[in-house]
Amino acid sequence: MNNILEISNLSKHYNQFSLQDVSFSLKPGYIMGFIGPNGAGKSTTIKIIMNLIKKSSGDIKVFGLDHLQHEKEIKSRIGFVYDENHYYENLTIPQIEKIIAPFYKKWDHGLFNKLIQDFQLPHKKKLKDFSKGMKMKFSLAIALSHKAELIIMDEPTAGLDPVFRSELLTLLSDIIQDENVSVFFSTHITTDLEKIADYITFINDGKIVFSETKDTVIETYAIVKGNKELLDDETRKLFISIRESSFGFEGLTNNLGQFSASFKQNAIIEKASLEDIMVYTVRRREHV
Repeated sequence: MNNILEISNLSKHYNQFSLQDVSFSLKPGYIMGFIGPNGAGKSTTIKIIMNLIKKSSGDIKVFGLDHLQHEKEIKSRIGFVYDENHYYENLTIPQIEKIIAPFYKKWDHGLFNKLIQDFQLPHKKKLKDFSKGMKMKFSLAIALSHKAELIIMDEPTAGLDPVFRSELLTLLSDIIQDENVSVFFSTHITTDLEKIADYITFINDGKIVFSETKDTVIETYAIVKGNKELLDDETRKLFISIRESSFGFEGLTNNLGQFSASFKQNAIIEKASLEDIMVYTVRRREHV
C-alpha cells in the first residue's frame, strides 16, 4: 500500500459553494496538516471521506480500498476525533466503553484503561462534566484503543489551552513512530502544524492551493518588505499578494529566485510562516 489515503478529483456542489477537483494523498507513517480559512472546504472534505455526506464526483481510497464499497472495514481502521463530543453525555467512561467496544474487532481493553489512566480521566464522572480538553483526550483514547491506522482529526485543538495543545502534539508525534499509522489533522491553528506536520495541504474556496512537504512549503514561500519604489509592473507579478501603505509594502511570494539581485539587496526578506501563507493567499492583492 503506497498511500493510506488517496483523493482524486473530488467534487461536491452546493448552491453557494463547490468543492472542486480536490486531489492529494498521504503515505503511512506521516502527519498531514489540512489548512484553510473557515468555509474553505476542510470539514466538507472530511465528511465526504467518512461518507457522512455524498460526493458529486471523484474517487477516494483509504488503505487502498474504495471508501464506499469497503466503508465498514475502513471505518473499523480509522480513528475519528471531532472538535465536538458525539458520545453519550450522561454516561461514565466504563459505560461508554461497553457500548463502543463491540463495534471494533481489535478493541484493546487493557490499552484503553492505560490511556484513560495516562490522560488522568475520571472513571466515575459523567462525560457531560468533562472539560473540552478531557473530552478530546477521551475521543483520542477511543481512537487509539481499536488500533486505528489512520487518525482523522477535525479542529482538535480549537478552544484548548496551550498546555493541552502541546501535550496533544507530543502524543501525535509519538503515535506516528509506528510507521503504519498516519494522522490527517485539519486545523486553522497553523503554529501547531509547524511543530509536527510532515505534509501541508492548503485548501481555499474549495480548491487545493498546494499539497507539499512542510519543508518544501517553508523553503518556497517568503515575505518581502521594502519601499514602494521597488515595485513595478514586472515585480508585482511575482507576488501572490501585496499590502501597501504610505510606509512601503509587504508581500508574499513563491518566486524569490526571479527577483533581481538589486531588488533583494534593497528589500527585507523573511521566511513565511504557514499563517502568513494562508492569510496572504486568501486576501490576495489587498491595498491599505
